[in-house]
Order: sequence, then structure tokens, then C-alpha cells
Amino acid sequence: MYTPEELNKMVKNQEFLKNLTPDIAKQMLVEGNKRFLMKEPIERDHHWYMKETIDSQHPFAIVLGCIDSRVQPNIVFDQGIGDLFIARVAGNIINQDILGSMEYACKVVGSKLVVVLGHTSCGAVKGACDDFKMGNLTSSMRHIQLAVERTITPAGVIRNSKNLEFVDDVARMNVKLSVEDVLSQSEILRAMQENGEIDVIGAIYHHSTGEVEFC
Repeated sequence: MYTPEELNKMVKNQEFLKNLTPDIAKQMLVEGNKRFLMKEPIERDHHWYMKETIDSQHPFAIVLGCIDSRVQPNIVFDQGIGDLFIARVAGNIINQDILGSMEYACKVVGSKLVVVLGHTSCGAVKGACDDFKMGNLTSSMRHIQLAVERTITPAGVIRNSKNLEFVDDVARMNVKLSVEDVLSQSEILRAMQENGEIDVIGAIYHHSTGEVEFC
């Protein structure tokens, strides 16, 4: 594992990605979240990074997150310019455009990790729990409602947004189903995972602590 000092002056390049494993890529995110929690982020010269990445980029992972403004992958994983591809959509659901972006990141650029990042107290999940409908958002809710249906609770438990524990359980299930969708709907990513070239994993960000829990 690289030291913070090494990472501070490291622009990811083709050689770096060539020698990187999916496990090490995940560990880089784990260590980054630890730095975030400890309030010890790497000090970066962002203008230097901008200059060094003008002509090329080699992010080591792609993170699919929700649009929630409180969950910023670069910040919570303490990563800099050029380190991560980031895709965002309400409820971190999978669709053809998202899959295409993931395939580009991994197959073309060489990213080693796909992370589906959900979060606690998710507004999109709450909407799905309450069967919310509004314009184009209705189709997004259908994806998450599958997670609502598959989240098992004891008899008598409130299954709507008033039960925040249920909401968070649905968010975890939604992440799980999104990971499954990636592998079932993309032959490219499934083959790369089977060959050990990449990994596809899920995670949950906890608003109350800032911790990222890998599923």
C-alpha cells in the first residue's frame, strides 16, 4: 500500500492501473475513508493535479452513487482529481447509460473496481417505500420498489418511510440488487470479474458517522 506522501504526488497512469488489483483498489478506498473519519485527509495541490491530467485520465475505480448532495465520493474516500470515475442517479439504480459508463471505465480505461454506493436515510428509497409517483421519477421508483418487496420484515413492522430502520434495510437490498444487475446485464463486466480483472461491490455510506460500510 502506498503511503499518504506517495499518494499525494501520484497521478494514476496506465502503468499504475496495469499493476493494480481489485483488492488493492478496494483497500485504497477503505484507507481513504479512514482518513476522512480521522479528519486526516491527504493535502493535495489540486491545480497541480489539473495540469498533470490535462491529456489523459486513469481512475482506478468507478463509483455509482445517489444524487444526494451530502454524499460526495471523492471526499468520503479522500481521493483527488483523476482518481475516480463517478456516476450519479437518484437511488443508485442501474440502467443502460450507467452500464455503458461502467464498461467504458473498466474495459477501455482500465479501472479495477465498480462500487455501487448507497446511503442511509435515502430520499429515493423513502419514496419507493411510500409508493411515490411523479413524472419521470416514477420509473426510477420501480427499480427500488423491487428492493422494497424483497426486504423481509417480521409481521407487524411498519414498511414505509416512517420506519428509518426499514428504509436503511431497503437501501442495502437496493445496493445488492444493483450489483446483481451490473453482472447480469453487462456481459463485458461479468467476464472481466470472472477473469479477476475487476470486482463489482456494494457499499453504504452512513450519514451519522461518515463511515462507508462495504457490503
